[in-house]
Amino acid sequence: MDFINKITTPGSYLHYILVALLFILLFIALILILNFVLRKWRIRTLKSKSLVDDFIIRIIRGSGTWVIFALLLHIFSSYLKADERTFTIFEQISRILLILTIGWLIIQLVRALFHTWQRKFDIQNPDNLEARKRLTQISMIERIAVITVAFIFISIALMTIESVRQLGVSLLASAGVTGIIIGFAAQRSFGQVFSGIQIAFTQPIRLDDVVVIEGEWGRIEEINITYAVVKIWDERRLIVPIDYFLNNPIQNWTRTSSAILGTAMLYVSYELPVEPLRQELTRLVKDNPNWDGRVQNIQVTESKEWYKVLRVLVSSSNSSKNWDLRVEVREKLIDFINQNHPGSFAKIHGDVPTGNTDKSIRDE
Repeated sequence: MDFINKITTPGSYLHYILVALLFILLFIALILILNFVLRKWRIRTLKSKSLVDDFIIRIIRGSGTWVIFALLLHIFSSYLKADERTFTIFEQISRILLILTIGWLIIQLVRALFHTWQRKFDIQNPDNLEARKRLTQISMIERIAVITVAFIFISIALMTIESVRQLGVSLLASAGVTGIIIGFAAQRSFGQVFSGIQIAFTQPIRLDDVVVIEGEWGRIEEINITYAVVKIWDERRLIVPIDYFLNNPIQNWTRTSSAILGTAMLYVSYELPVEPLRQELTRLVKDNPNWDGRVQNIQVTESKEWYKVLRVLVSSSNSSKNWDLRVEVREKLIDFINQNHPGSFAKIHGDVPTGNTDKSIRDE
């Protein structure tokens, strides 16, 4: 009888142990029930083609645990009212957890909404300019929305703590000095954020744009609020501050269209006739899947003392195909010249002084 009185008497350590054990057992039981229900629901959703039910299950599984924990903590804290300090701490923790869980749930809903919009645009299509425009804007707005929601709910959670709220009032009272210090400290960060917003709407670059930056050729893989990721052709990643694209000149090969012209340069002697090369180029690109049928031509672009420069111009629907086409055309034309006009390439002659660039390359 005394033992029962001890465990039911508020304030005793046995009472705290009993409350803790009941909390743990009830929490485990509710989690098991939740997982059982979700498992049965998941079996049914496998037969459905809709992605909505899959998303709902994922949201409930992620937030359900924390909601159950916060609610149980709020309920069981009422059994600790005899110890005002402990009661206040647990009450505060449950309130903060519930606020943060709601914030996390809203963030997941925002991300799901933007993900649904993104699925409507296909950037795999070669003519994907409009899709890349929309995806760039959507991805930037999504990040801003997520950060905003997170900031709001973290602020609400902190405002429930009395000591932090008083600290905030004290900081606001000295906002004259504090604001100047924070302004100087965060000037660069705010500049990056505003640059990201500006790029989202003015769009000097877009997702999947082909760019040449810092001498590297690659595609825009990610555009974040403060930086962009450029996927280099050899699988490296170039991380670039977002304001770089507003303050420095870059080459954007897909600014208005993915179609592009490419060149291959040949340095040959004056004796080499150009017309047979034009005919051979026509034959090479005629059935080549990398050629879009727009442009193919060979022109003499420079006339040096000992050699002439031929520019081979070919067009493709995108830069990747154009690279492959130029490589193939260059290789086949070199073989054609060697087979049909041997000795027609300009070569460096050993007895010519190297100080003069034009005279250091001559026909042998």
